[in-house]
Amino acid sequence: MEKARINYTEEQTEYIVKEYLGKPERSTVEQLAEELGRSIKSIIGKLSKEGVYRRESYRTKTGELPVTKVELVASIAEELGLTDRQVEGLEKAPKQVLKNIEAILKYDEE
Repeated sequence: MEKARINYTEEQTEYIVKEYLGKPERSTVEQLAEELGRSIKSIIGKLSKEGVYRRESYRTKTGELPVTKVELVASIAEELGLTDRQVEGLEKAPKQVLKNIEAILKYDEE
Protein backbone atom coordinates (compact mmCIF):
# COMPACT_ATOMS: atom_id res chain seq x y z
CA MET A 1 0.00 0.00 0.00
CA GLU A 2 1.41 3.38 -1.04
CA LYS A 3 1.58 6.22 1.47
CA ALA A 4 -0.41 9.31 0.66
CA ARG A 5 1.82 12.17 -0.36
CA ILE A 6 1.44 15.12 1.96
CA ASN A 7 1.87 18.47 0.25
CA TYR A 8 2.25 21.85 1.81
CA THR A 9 0.17 24.76 0.63
CA GLU A 10 1.94 27.86 -0.59
CA GLU A 11 0.79 29.69 2.55
CA GLN A 12 2.11 26.92 4.83
CA THR A 13 5.45 26.93 3.00
CA GLU A 14 5.78 30.70 3.34
CA TYR A 15 4.83 30.49 7.02
CA ILE A 16 7.29 27.67 7.77
CA VAL A 17 10.15 29.47 6.02
CA LYS A 18 9.35 32.82 7.69
CA GLU A 19 9.13 31.29 11.17
CA TYR A 20 12.30 29.26 10.75
CA LEU A 21 14.33 32.17 9.37
CA GLY A 22 13.15 34.28 12.31
CA LYS A 23 14.55 31.71 14.73
CA PRO A 24 16.60 29.00 12.96
CA GLU A 25 16.66 26.50 15.82
CA ARG A 26 15.53 22.95 16.49
CA SER A 27 12.86 24.27 18.87
CA THR A 28 11.29 26.19 15.97
CA VAL A 29 11.16 23.03 13.86
CA GLU A 30 9.55 21.13 16.75
CA GLN A 31 7.00 23.93 17.30
CA LEU A 32 6.12 24.03 13.59
CA ALA A 33 5.70 20.25 13.45
CA GLU A 34 3.33 20.31 16.41
CA GLU A 35 1.44 23.34 15.15
CA LEU A 36 0.92 21.93 11.65
CA GLY A 37 0.43 18.32 12.68
CA ARG A 38 3.48 17.19 10.71
CA SER A 39 6.54 15.18 11.65
CA ILE A 40 9.81 16.90 12.47
CA LYS A 41 11.39 15.09 9.50
CA SER A 42 8.67 16.47 7.23
CA ILE A 43 9.30 20.05 8.38
CA ILE A 44 13.07 19.63 8.01
CA GLY A 45 12.55 18.12 4.55
CA LYS A 46 10.42 21.07 3.47
CA LEU A 47 12.88 23.61 4.86
CA SER A 48 15.72 21.77 3.10
CA LYS A 49 13.80 21.74 -0.18
CA GLU A 50 13.26 25.49 0.19
CA GLY A 51 17.02 25.90 0.72
CA VAL A 52 16.83 27.49 4.16
CA TYR A 53 17.44 24.64 6.62
CA ARG A 54 20.76 24.78 8.46
CA ARG A 55 21.80 21.64 10.19
CA GLU A 56 22.89 22.22 13.77
CA SER A 57 26.64 22.06 14.05
CA TYR A 58 28.24 19.75 16.53
CA ARG A 59 29.54 21.36 19.71
CA THR A 60 31.90 19.98 22.32
CA LYS A 61 30.85 19.50 25.95
CA THR A 62 32.12 23.02 26.65
CA GLY A 63 29.97 24.46 23.86
CA GLU A 64 32.86 25.18 21.48
CA LEU A 65 33.04 24.20 17.84
CA PRO A 66 35.35 21.20 17.52
CA VAL A 67 38.88 21.80 16.26
CA THR A 68 41.43 19.14 15.33
CA LYS A 69 45.03 18.97 16.50
CA VAL A 70 46.13 19.44 12.88
CA GLU A 71 44.15 22.70 12.71
CA LEU A 72 45.66 23.88 16.00
CA VAL A 73 49.20 23.09 14.82
CA ALA A 74 48.57 24.91 11.51
CA SER A 75 47.32 27.94 13.43
CA ILE A 76 50.34 27.89 15.74
CA ALA A 77 52.71 27.59 12.78
CA GLU A 78 51.03 30.53 11.07
CA GLU A 79 51.21 32.67 14.23
CA LEU A 80 54.93 31.91 14.55
CA GLY A 81 55.65 32.35 10.84
CA LEU A 82 56.84 28.76 10.52
CA THR A 83 56.23 26.14 7.85
CA ASP A 84 54.34 22.90 8.45
CA ARG A 85 57.65 21.05 8.22
CA GLN A 86 59.13 23.20 11.00
CA VAL A 87 56.37 22.17 13.43
CA GLU A 88 56.18 18.55 12.29
CA GLY A 89 55.38 16.23 15.19
CA LEU A 90 53.76 18.95 17.28
CA GLU A 91 50.32 17.37 16.67
CA LYS A 92 51.39 14.57 19.04
CA ALA A 93 51.20 16.97 21.99
CA PRO A 94 48.06 16.90 24.14
CA LYS A 95 45.24 18.93 22.60
CA GLN A 96 44.87 21.19 25.62
CA VAL A 97 48.58 22.10 25.43
CA LEU A 98 48.13 23.07 21.78
CA LYS A 99 45.05 25.14 22.66
CA ASN A 100 47.03 26.91 25.41
CA ILE A 101 49.89 27.73 23.04
CA GLU A 102 47.50 29.02 20.38
CA ALA A 103 45.67 31.15 22.95
CA ILE A 104 48.91 32.70 24.21
CA LEU A 105 50.08 33.48 20.67
CA LYS A 106 46.76 35.07 19.73
CA TYR A 107 46.64 37.00 23.03
CA ASP A 108 50.11 38.44 22.38
CA GLU A 109 48.82 39.91 19.09
CA GLU A 110 46.23 42.07 20.87
